[in-house]
Amino acid sequence: MPTLIRIAVLLLLSTSALAQRAIDFSPLEFPSGGNIVVPVAEGETLTGLAAELDERTGGALSMAATEAKFTGETSQTLTLFGIRPYSRIDLIGVGSETVGRLTAETFGGLAASLNDGTSGTDTGILWSGIALGNDADAARVAFGYRLGDYRFDRYLETRIDPATQGGVTIYSDDAGAASRFNEDLRHLADAVWFARDLSSEPGNVMYPQSFVDRTREEFRGLGNVSIRVLDEKEMKRLGMGAHLGVGSGSSRPPRLMIVEYRGGGDGPTLALAGKGITFDTGGVSLKQNENMWMMKGDMTGAAAVTATVLAAARRGAGVNIVSLAAMAENMPSGTAIRPGDVLTSMSGKTIEIRSTDAEGRLVLSDAVHYAQIEYSPDVLINLATLTGSVIRAVGPDYAGLFSRHDEIADDLLASAAASGEKAWRLPLSDTYFDAIKSPVADVINAGAKGAGASIGAAFIGSFVAEDQVWAHLDIAGVDYTDAGSPTTPVGFTGYGVRLLDDYIRRHRE
Repeated sequence: MPTLIRIAVLLLLSTSALAQRAIDFSPLEFPSGGNIVVPVAEGETLTGLAAELDERTGGALSMAATEAKFTGETSQTLTLFGIRPYSRIDLIGVGSETVGRLTAETFGGLAASLNDGTSGTDTGILWSGIALGNDADAARVAFGYRLGDYRFDRYLETRIDPATQGGVTIYSDDAGAASRFNEDLRHLADAVWFARDLSSEPGNVMYPQSFVDRTREEFRGLGNVSIRVLDEKEMKRLGMGAHLGVGSGSSRPPRLMIVEYRGGGDGPTLALAGKGITFDTGGVSLKQNENMWMMKGDMTGAAAVTATVLAAARRGAGVNIVSLAAMAENMPSGTAIRPGDVLTSMSGKTIEIRSTDAEGRLVLSDAVHYAQIEYSPDVLINLATLTGSVIRAVGPDYAGLFSRHDEIADDLLASAAASGEKAWRLPLSDTYFDAIKSPVADVINAGAKGAGASIGAAFIGSFVAEDQVWAHLDIAGVDYTDAGSPTTPVGFTGYGVRLLDDYIRRHRE
């Protein structure tokens, strides 16, 4: 790539999709004007700050709530305009129970969706006067707000200028919220944004080498971090025939990017491997055109594991983590692999290709093997948009979780529930390993009849030592949302960053 073009690409990639609005914190008080957001506990009458604001506004809130049948149910909202001294008042229900972490984050996300800043008016968010659990502090509200404030508008002719957006201040009696957000949760939110940005970029912009370039820029200046990239020559030397096979049809060569963060001293290493197909045509086994555009996001597993390390490094987590982004562009051409071909993986295991559209498991087969021999991790977790079958099994709200080890499965399920990134454990028995046996090679990569998600997991698992603690998350149903939610706007979700971060905090630090 010519130097000037490369510099231009780097400048584009180093710019966030949307510069983030600063979130400020202030002692609890009613702001003097602007927009105001107030939590409301479920009940027949307004209580807490809502009751106090109702009194200040001459009963306007209670009258409007009665007319609108607003009772404060969780995530119920009511907006009132022009009640002096405020431009608008947003009431958001938080339910009748003690407010927990996810409800606090949802409240923040709803506040962002209701106040996107396009009006240019300052927004004050009040967080008090309700029953709060220990993990439902104002920092969690800010975290939810930041997640809900995401948008990807880089390629729109008319973009929102952050300089014209109104300010955001959270008013609470929580003196430590600012430091907990700015020194910790803000980094996690930024990492989720990073994963979403990577996934949202078009395939002509985001390909294996540009993914590497973008990552290097994002990690620049962080301590205890090293980034190593295996190009096609190094992969060939190491015998990574599966990974090389997937990328053989593209003019943009494959890459295996390894990001190491060493914040845990002599402690064990957690290895995270992610599928990074920067665009997936299906190869010679060409996909149908409908929704093929979404295959620019077939690298969300790689984006999530890379972003997870970014969050840990920025907050200085006391843990050793290595992420492996197994990247390739799956294209049809005269040099592409064909159904019926046999590839030899780095492990020496041979693979009969039944479908070139079952490519994610191929790049991961070499990545997980490399992770084991190079880093000897005590735990290995991989993420991949692997199968459509997982969507048929658990729908669009859950990732499929597979493991031979109950303890890691239980730990990840607990973190899925705590983070709001849902997962459901699916079976992984000898039946699925038997199903991928090939008459001409060690395994087949596709075509086995039965539960496709479990069979895909078994394929990856066949490259993982049985005594290696390992889990596979199939995120094909949760990497993109058409419906959106308060903390996950419509588009690519960055799924997995919050789940893995929660697991790291609970079990690795």
